[in-house]
Amino acid sequence: MSALSTVVGREYFTRVRSKPFVIGTLLAPLLFMGFLALSAWLGTRAADAELRIGVVDRTGELAATLIPRLAEMGFRVEALTAEEVGDPLEAGVPPLDRVAAGELRGVLVVDEETLRNGRAVWWGEEGPSAFRRVTLQQAVGQAAMEHRFRGEAEAGMVSLLAGGSLEVVFVGEESDPTRDLAGVVLGVAGAFILYFALLVYGAMVLRSVLEEKTGRIVEVILSSVRPWELMLGKILGVGAVGLTQLLIWVVFGALLLTLGAAALLPLVAETGILDQVPVFLPGWGLVVFFLICFFLGYFIYASIFAAVGAMCSTEEEAQQLQLPVVMVVLVPFLFLLPVLEDPESRLATVLSLFPLFSPILMFARVAVDAAPPWQAGISVVGMVGALAVVAWVAGRIYRVGILMQGKRPTLPELWRWVREG
Repeated sequence: MSALSTVVGREYFTRVRSKPFVIGTLLAPLLFMGFLALSAWLGTRAADAELRIGVVDRTGELAATLIPRLAEMGFRVEALTAEEVGDPLEAGVPPLDRVAAGELRGVLVVDEETLRNGRAVWWGEEGPSAFRRVTLQQAVGQAAMEHRFRGEAEAGMVSLLAGGSLEVVFVGEESDPTRDLAGVVLGVAGAFILYFALLVYGAMVLRSVLEEKTGRIVEVILSSVRPWELMLGKILGVGAVGLTQLLIWVVFGALLLTLGAAALLPLVAETGILDQVPVFLPGWGLVVFFLICFFLGYFIYASIFAAVGAMCSTEEEAQQLQLPVVMVVLVPFLFLLPVLEDPESRLATVLSLFPLFSPILMFARVAVDAAPPWQAGISVVGMVGALAVVAWVAGRIYRVGILMQGKRPTLPELWRWVREG
């Protein structure tokens, strides 16, 4: 077995067998699934209690419009007659007894005043939530408007009073709004994963280098391993750890999506949103490009972090020196939303072609189908070139710095390390 494979195996198996890795890798998706289950359970209970309402129409004209509109908004409506509740509505009548028993959240009463100014009355032990209050007001107001403007101009008047609408017509190739949204979702999700991976696993390389340097065991290791083999072995080993963790999370996510989504989220299943899930699944081309961005971006930043670790002698120095690297990773993430807002702009193109920003921004542009293949190809070539330069410089700094102890090197000293390393 070569020295490089020995270093890679040691870095990989030492970390994947550690308790923090096992706990963190398994606990994260379990916590996420538990959070979804709890949210769904609480949401179901809250929705069942809040969505059951009674409607009393004293006009005899609004119920036909109001009740279907409330049903579209998710309410479970029970029509009550004016005789059931009496006039005026008072405590002790059966509908209010059902409210007290928790069978109904409340009773919505519409009358002649509703026809005049859209005012309705809510009877209940407590008011609806702020969100439900708005939807109730909207439903009552629209029903009253439709009644007032009933006739040939009814639909037009209601649309105008509701604020109008905007239809987008694409010139040339047709665009599917759902697919456009899926591209944005995949772009943001993939960019966040890349941002997380570059920072977390890059910093893991730095800590690994620093631990061996401060523990004074690196001298022993270098007696049987060349510096570049040690550095590359650490980068490959930690990268394999990160890829293993991501794959485990992907498997958990796939199981959650295919086996438990409908049962776990009954409210979502009822709305038909799960039917749109296939649209949000990435194609193989996007998956391949994501892996390219992941590996090239990781190797670039892991090399930088390894060089930073070799320059430091203490944890405090490492925290200070890694801040500029973190800021470089943060910049493309900060530009993510502006780039997705106008992915074909000159700013988006220039930023996504810059090799240190390409892993995040070019992937986001490819996800929304805004980057021509030649631009994606140039970004890959740029990342490969940047990796070659960064690895060469980082390797020379690592070769000298890993054996240095004491004060932090100055810029002239770093330049000398690069020239003489």
